[in-house]
Amino acid sequence: MKRIAIFVNTPAQLHFYRNIAKRLEQKGNQVNMLFRDYGETLRLAQEFGFNPLIFSKQRPTSLQKMIFFPVDIMRSVRIFRGQNPDVVTGFGIDSVYASAFAGSKSIVFSDSEPRSHRLLHFQYDLFKPLTDVIITPSSFLDDLGSKHIRVNSYKELAYLHPNCFQPSNDIFDLLGISRNEDFAILRFNAFDAVHDLQVSGFNSEQKVKLVETLDRHAHVFVSAEGSVPKRIEKNVLKIPKRRIHDLLYYAKLFVTDTQTMATEAAILGTPTIRSNNFVDEKREMGNFLELEKKYGLLFSICDRNRAISLAEELIKYDGLKKEWTRRREVLLKDKIDISSFMTWFIENYPESCKEIKSDSKIQFKFR
Repeated sequence: MKRIAIFVNTPAQLHFYRNIAKRLEQKGNQVNMLFRDYGETLRLAQEFGFNPLIFSKQRPTSLQKMIFFPVDIMRSVRIFRGQNPDVVTGFGIDSVYASAFAGSKSIVFSDSEPRSHRLLHFQYDLFKPLTDVIITPSSFLDDLGSKHIRVNSYKELAYLHPNCFQPSNDIFDLLGISRNEDFAILRFNAFDAVHDLQVSGFNSEQKVKLVETLDRHAHVFVSAEGSVPKRIEKNVLKIPKRRIHDLLYYAKLFVTDTQTMATEAAILGTPTIRSNNFVDEKREMGNFLELEKKYGLLFSICDRNRAISLAEELIKYDGLKKEWTRRREVLLKDKIDISSFMTWFIENYPESCKEIKSDSKIQFKFR
């Protein structure tokens, strides 16, 4: 039995670790999940049956996040109450520094590349010397050195691989539409994370234009962090947050200025348009390039007005969803079940690390 601590900062990180945590517990390990009180994360954790241990509160500015970082780390160590974990895992700096103070092994999973933002690059510089291993998708373009392990999957397949996720079409009943009616989902980001500094997406005028353009061809539903313009408040979703992936699966089109949900929709076989300032040839991340260039599931467009025009073009195409379903099947044949892989890797660390480094093909038994 291992004592394992998992750090969760966002809903996306919760989704990544929720199946891993449950599988580790089922195998007899002691698992504690430490949460940042951020946005919808705690409510979502409770919906999935977790008892959140809070190590950090939401900070309104990047400066405050940096100032309170040492406080958050020491609170984490106090939560361990002298029973320090054997392994601490998370998406980066919080989990790594907590593991260092606790004398635990550190396993980082990340799909955010240093190239994408200078603050991310700075964070990697701060935690890379202290972690034991960094696991990334194989599409990850940056080289993180001798501690770096690439696996042929995406973060989002930890909860959206067919081994973990089966969609339920009762989502149409929650939306109040029939099963043969088309609908589009729009997701707007708040851009308040540290790595979101100087990054933007759709402005208020463009949000209204996008909704009204697509509304001529299909039902339009909006998911947003924070408020939306009054003219589109009637389009805001009113369904449980945990049902968002059923929604993405059955949508005819997904348009967003977020990162994670763009990948989620694409690997679920839904035509996806991603438009924000992260779209840049010099700093674009490998997972988005692969989803667009290799699998044809995603469009990344920096210009928001061009994105709106493409959205209208796609929503009018009758065979759209069928073609994307075919493309998704190609992707799933290539990729592994990252949830199963991570469960094995964490439970058997450090032997698992030695095995995968000596023979990377071991990962393909986790289909």
